[in-house]
Amino acid sequence: MPEAPKNTLQNSTPYTVAEKNKKALQFIEDVTKNADDVQKHVLAEILSRNAGVEYLQRHGLNSHTDRETFKKVMPVITYDDLQPDVTRIANGDTSPILCSQPISEFLTSSGTSGGERKLMPTIKEELERRSLLYSLLMPVMSQFVPGLENGKGMYFLFIKSEAKTPGGLVARPVLTSYYKSTHFMERPYDPYTNYTSPNETILCQDSYQSMYSQMLCGLCQNKEVLRVGAVFASGFIRAIRFLEKHWAVLCNDIRSGTLNSQITDPSVRDAVSKILKSDPELAGFIEAECSKDSWQGIITRLWPNTKYVDVIVTGTMSQYIPTLDYYSNGLPLVCTMYASSECYFGVNLQPLSKPSEVSYTLIPTMAYFEFLPVQRNDGGVNNNTISVPKSLNEKEQEELVDLVDVKLGQEYELVVTTYAGLYRYRVGDVLRVAGFKNNAPQFNFICRKNVVLSIDADKTDEVELQTAVKNAVSHLMPFDATLTEYTSYADTSSIPGHYVLYWELTLKGSTPIPPSVFEDCCLSVEESLNSVYRQGRTSDKSIGPLEIKIVEPGTFDKLMDYAISLGASINQYKTPRCVKFAPIIELLNSRVMSSYLSPKCPKWAPGHKQWINMN
Repeated sequence: MPEAPKNTLQNSTPYTVAEKNKKALQFIEDVTKNADDVQKHVLAEILSRNAGVEYLQRHGLNSHTDRETFKKVMPVITYDDLQPDVTRIANGDTSPILCSQPISEFLTSSGTSGGERKLMPTIKEELERRSLLYSLLMPVMSQFVPGLENGKGMYFLFIKSEAKTPGGLVARPVLTSYYKSTHFMERPYDPYTNYTSPNETILCQDSYQSMYSQMLCGLCQNKEVLRVGAVFASGFIRAIRFLEKHWAVLCNDIRSGTLNSQITDPSVRDAVSKILKSDPELAGFIEAECSKDSWQGIITRLWPNTKYVDVIVTGTMSQYIPTLDYYSNGLPLVCTMYASSECYFGVNLQPLSKPSEVSYTLIPTMAYFEFLPVQRNDGGVNNNTISVPKSLNEKEQEELVDLVDVKLGQEYELVVTTYAGLYRYRVGDVLRVAGFKNNAPQFNFICRKNVVLSIDADKTDEVELQTAVKNAVSHLMPFDATLTEYTSYADTSSIPGHYVLYWELTLKGSTPIPPSVFEDCCLSVEESLNSVYRQGRTSDKSIGPLEIKIVEPGTFDKLMDYAISLGASINQYKTPRCVKFAPIIELLNSRVMSSYLSPKCPKWAPGHKQWINMN
């Protein structure tokens, strides 16, 4: 099996950087050439290591490690199937249920089940696998943008709150886990992980202090910055909007060489003091640029040596591309890797491709991959929905294909078997085969299954939205008003973005409905949405207050007429529960009679509701 590149060189000279890059690229070459053999080996290794675990014994695998028996015996599952075992582990059962190695922590997914974040079990060695994937990114990038080792990256990276399960295991997002690990904190010097933000600023729990100090350090080192980014496009735009609000105080700090007293975290103050020096000339330059009427190209104006913006702009994040283009003067938008809480999957081998053409090559050593073919239902303006059955019958289970057997142009749902104890687990991502690197396929990310609304890390599906709307409409009953029809829209024209619901009402009563009742409806919807949404609203401030717009009677008939004029079948037409098409949003907005915002943040606390109740 090809050996992963070792990331252990302490002193990186141009020669050793070149050598490391060569090794990493050769590793990609080897594993993609031998993709099927590597996959066979990975599955056998996972199954032999975990032969004695309860889950595999329960399904009668009987220590077999071959693909044929594995596919015949083991079911394809969703999180709901796994939840009883996850709950046992969370409650303190340390017997080998899913994995022979101890579960070290839970990674909380941005996907939810029953309104709470999904808990993905992980083991210590998974950090090695994640670090491996990170170590491939810059060798790939350096083929297209040389000289990146001669400067720094300005990345806005943040940790999120964590909780403890009743059994004492930590539950936190995958990136929080990674940033707090020794792999990140004690990483050896490497010009490619040389960031403007000191670790202390990234690890600061207070999101304002973290953002302020990272932005200040980025401004102080503006000439050294060669690349900028965040994890998601939405996060990077939030950083630029933060600068719009706070540039005057940031300039005061740079002019005086003294950190603002609002930054109270001692470790942050200490780390920033090593970078912040009095520089009236730089302060004057930043003031001059930021006080201009237009902020177009502000990234290249303040950080003139920037070569590209490194953020995820695939899937729902594509809605932020025009804003990024505006602020960056059209710099390349680079999506480097594809990963989730369940597993890190692959890398983009053509990082300068347009966002609409981004494809990821799955690295065959990361996990054992299978693919479930999916069909698309063409629904006119209904945003082409993806048809994937929730549970699979025997025939559908047999349709899964291996990594090297996918067909060009076909769409699939990704199914993974991981070293940490997931077996034939449906990730929920729909991918399209775009091409091949040697024998390994390259995939476009199409969408997250069933998601209708998303602003940041939140993912709201149609069933959840329907339940939330139903709960909210109860506030209208005393006024003898009913909801005739509704749809929704993720509005990212302002930052942070927010959910908009368009409601058409039938009013039978004569008593006018006060604005406070509609505001209660807004809050009721928010209280009914999942914990990822509520955390974004309440703690991360990455989502703005939900808005309800009341539209004129007959608006949804007009919407149907418009859809039919575009070719939708009148017999099959269903009101779309989420809209993205600009002319439809214009039509809806032209018929708005009144609008209301949620008056306060919904309730949210770290951890699952049942843990909070147990404590």
